[in-house]
Amino acid sequence: MSKYTFALLIPVYNEEKTIEKVLKKVNSLDFVDEIIIVDDGSKDKSFEIAKNFESSKIKVYSLGKNKGKTAAIDFAIKKSTSEVLAIQDADLEYDPTELKDLIEPINNDIADVVFGSRFLVKKAARVLYFYHYLANKFLTFLSNILTNHNMTDIETCYKVFKKELIQNYDLKSSHFGMEVELTSLFTKLNCRIYEAPISYYGRTYEEGKKIGLKDGLWAIYYIFYFNLIYHRFVYTNFKKNKK
Repeated sequence: MSKYTFALLIPVYNEEKTIEKVLKKVNSLDFVDEIIIVDDGSKDKSFEIAKNFESSKIKVYSLGKNKGKTAAIDFAIKKSTSEVLAIQDADLEYDPTELKDLIEPINNDIADVVFGSRFLVKKAARVLYFYHYLANKFLTFLSNILTNHNMTDIETCYKVFKKELIQNYDLKSSHFGMEVELTSLFTKLNCRIYEAPISYYGRTYEEGKKIGLKDGLWAIYYIFYFNLIYHRFVYTNFKKNKK
């Protein structure tokens, strides 16, 4: 039994091929208390499919128009009532059953935040784009230099964290910049951060993968912005207000 109530935050954008399978899988997990689905202006039937799953456990919202993953997660955080939150994509690249292992360090009071690392392989990792591998390694390396943390995968979807760390904070980045922003925030707050190995069943672009070169360039910008500029004006005050 989990020590904390646990919620999954699921941003959705044009995932009609996978959303039903994902929701069936996460709804069957007995350690999940709450599921917050936020449709980010999908142009397919993703929202309609998700609405069919709505219940006392599953809440479905729509942003109306496409605002990006960061906006969807920021909205979901504010709608959640659980104590520990995890980000879950609406595709099948990650295995939700492995989230139980990521919650464990928080339940044992040794961690405030747990990242699921695709480079500490648990079971299987699909062999895909070498350039993506290099990009992920480079972004993590650059972030580590500025945070002085020895992480292996900051761009992972699976980030599990206590809601109290972020409930009074508004995410400022756009699109996929959230991964960098959250990493920077957690390190600046001196959170106890752990990594745990996860499996990774990646997709090709033909199968629906969305991230591209432009997102990588924005990630580089955000690494410098949040670690060298933004926290000097905001993080210090945010940290004081949190105490």
